[in-house]
Amino acid sequence: MTGKVVNDQHDRAIGCLLGLDCGDALGGAVEFRDRANLDRTFPDGVRDITGGGPHRLEPGEYTDDTDMALAIARACTEEGIDLDAVAANFVAWYHAGPKDIGIATSQALDLIGRGVPWQEAGEQLQRASSQGVAGNGTVMRCAPLALRFQSEPDRLRWSSIETARMTHADPRATWGAVAFNQGIAHLLSGNGRQGLIEAAVQDVQNGGVVDAITRAPGMVRNDVVSGGYVLDTLNAAFWSLLTTNSAEEAVVRAVSLGSDTDTTGAVAGALAGTLYGASTLPPRWLDVLHNVAEIRALAIQLVSWDA
Repeated sequence: MTGKVVNDQHDRAIGCLLGLDCGDALGGAVEFRDRANLDRTFPDGVRDITGGGPHRLEPGEYTDDTDMALAIARACTEEGIDLDAVAANFVAWYHAGPKDIGIATSQALDLIGRGVPWQEAGEQLQRASSQGVAGNGTVMRCAPLALRFQSEPDRLRWSSIETARMTHADPRATWGAVAFNQGIAHLLSGNGRQGLIEAAVQDVQNGGVVDAITRAPGMVRNDVVSGGYVLDTLNAAFWSLLTTNSAEEAVVRAVSLGSDTDTTGAVAGALAGTLYGASTLPPRWLDVLHNVAEIRALAIQLVSWDA
């Protein structure tokens, strides 16, 4: 696919959500496999959405990353976002028995489902943890907020933190969501790579998040980590975007890092899809991907409300 940057905002918005979905589905089939294994098995990178893997996915089926992003998107309104609806959507999805769900997310949604206010569930888990709850479950799902609040930086920052802390109240996870969404908002405006890092970390009040993103462009593959820690995921996703020249190559590079492949792929895919546009995503991915029509419609609705 071409590396040409597309300038139409609807194409970029659709690319954001479909890029997330593509990275999730591509990576979901090889989740937990280590980098050396993937390099041996896929010398040209993981390039086809085949299904299977540890979650026994159907071809084109996505995992919790996309499920939770859609739960947020569906709770957005013309007035903004209904946070109670976000929590209700999360809990309904949890009770439906998803194939894949993170430990902290599962624990928090169990608390909310048993009557703990969403404002307190993530905080309870944070207080009970000696190391903090800093998984990547916040950055994998928050991209719809960048579409809805692209032109309202204060509301974007607020909504990113509030939806994140429902399950992950650690500042690395909440401010990680802010930085990721600020980066998407920058790309959505058509600004391209120029100034992306600076826009992402602007006014972010966590040094770990700032460091993870700012050092990404200068790193080499052997030093990039792709596990479930939010700072590693942000670093890997920005590195994958900034060391490639097309949406496909960015997503393939992210997934081929191994380990938490669905989330690394989803986060990199959201960035790459926004930069290059949905029209540059491989047709062979979109042809098998589930729920494409609704995802397209949601993306257009979100940016139209922000206009």
